[in-house]
Amino acid sequence: MRAPPRTPARRAAAGALALAAALPLALGGCADPAPHRPRATASTAGPSAASTATLIQVCTRLIAYWAVQELTGGEGAGLDWEQKGLSNEQRAIYDDIVRAAHAERDAHGPDAARRLIERQAAQRCTAANGATHSSENWRPPT
Repeated sequence: MRAPPRTPARRAAAGALALAAALPLALGGCADPAPHRPRATASTAGPSAASTATLIQVCTRLIAYWAVQELTGGEGAGLDWEQKGLSNEQRAIYDDIVRAAHAERDAHGPDAARRLIERQAAQRCTAANGATHSSENWRPPT
């Protein structure tokens, strides 16, 4: 059986998935500051809580990664929101954070802008439970 052709959209989607898996290593500073703290699991918090936490983590990592890329002119900075693997709701959060990060960088430098990105991505994704609504093409992780 022959594999489907690798279109630009498929390559971007595969890249976004690989990025989500590798992002904790790339961001470094986003690691849990208290790794010894027990974490909720599906058995202790129920399956709904575990999947919401996962959605929030994916949202936070995607938005933070792409916002830093945009801020620094990094690889893929010019991709559109679908190529970045963002839902419509995540795109709106991303746009707000990128605007704020540019202003923060101009006022206080690039390190302050990165901290703002990480902080706001975590806050906004948590408040929106992963921000997956309003996206016709978004599918939950398997």
